[in-house]
Amino acid sequence: MAKDEVGFIVTDDYKVWIEDIKNRIKQSQIKASIKVNYELLDMYWSLGKDIVDKQKNAEWGTAFLNTVSKDLQKAFPGISGFSLQNLKSIRYWYRFYTENINGLQVVSHFEVMDNMIKSIPWGHNQRIMYKCKDINEALFYVQKTMDNSWSRNVLEHQIDAGLYKRQGKAITNFQAKLPAVQSDLAEQTLKDPYNFDFLTLREKYDEKELEDALVNQITQFLLELGTGFSYIGRQINIKVGESEFRMDLLFYHVQLHSYVVVELKTEKFTPEFAGKLNFYVNAVNKNMKTEQDNPTIGILICKDKDNVVAEYSLENISQPIGITEYEFTKFLGDEFEGSLPTIEEIEKELS
Repeated sequence: MAKDEVGFIVTDDYKVWIEDIKNRIKQSQIKASIKVNYELLDMYWSLGKDIVDKQKNAEWGTAFLNTVSKDLQKAFPGISGFSLQNLKSIRYWYRFYTENINGLQVVSHFEVMDNMIKSIPWGHNQRIMYKCKDINEALFYVQKTMDNSWSRNVLEHQIDAGLYKRQGKAITNFQAKLPAVQSDLAEQTLKDPYNFDFLTLREKYDEKELEDALVNQITQFLLELGTGFSYIGRQINIKVGESEFRMDLLFYHVQLHSYVVVELKTEKFTPEFAGKLNFYVNAVNKNMKTEQDNPTIGILICKDKDNVVAEYSLENISQPIGITEYEFTKFLGDEFEGSLPTIEEIEKELS
């Protein structure tokens, strides 16, 4: 046991208790900040409604907002949210959600939407409303921000990368091969296509170069894969019978509670790819999966695919597999290509 500077004996019980106190204080701080944020946005919403109503029912033009801004800033000099530009944003925010409410499909009650948009910071709301085309897309990103605690930069990246249009679009057999609860989450985990524009490769790259580049940019790759993926390794060796095989990439998904085998193909999908990945998934289930893990899933990421061929290929596959594409537009210029050694040349030099 240790004594602090005033002579108090610091016991294990004290350490446990003080950590509990610290956690409770942190939780109260989080709750307080959430409440403050909600109250602020609730005030913004009410102000936006008033501005819209006044400009609709009275002949108060643009000059009206400028006057409002000056009066509120004079009355509340310590509050920075009453600039002319912010008042315009508040008005746009209210109109964005109220004038398009008839097209709302994601939630059935206005109150639910109201609570959602007031539960994320104002800066996030601004990025969403200015970048999204409709309420359904906007609420998709609001929910993702709430679920994953995205920063503004991450949120902006996901919107610019078109996550709304890509998530859940892969060809899979998850509904047939996984329990209902897991299959829905697994389907939403996949994107089609994946965007690999954070990489820079020569135009005639091969699978090893693609894999190398993704692993070297693993943080960006995990961000593109989505929340829940934990990287285990590449070229993972697995023994079946007397033979050894290597899987391209292996992850563990903490929400699905399952291993995820990822195979990369720099060419168009063929049925043989699904068969090979099916073998790997089955091998992981038998050699690595524990009783606490859910069934392993496989993700095949190809340069291109025919959706009909992909669907046919999965009909007789025994394991849960998703087939998707990747897009990639950044290449090294021609002036670099001749100076870069090929994989064969590097391996020859090393040996």
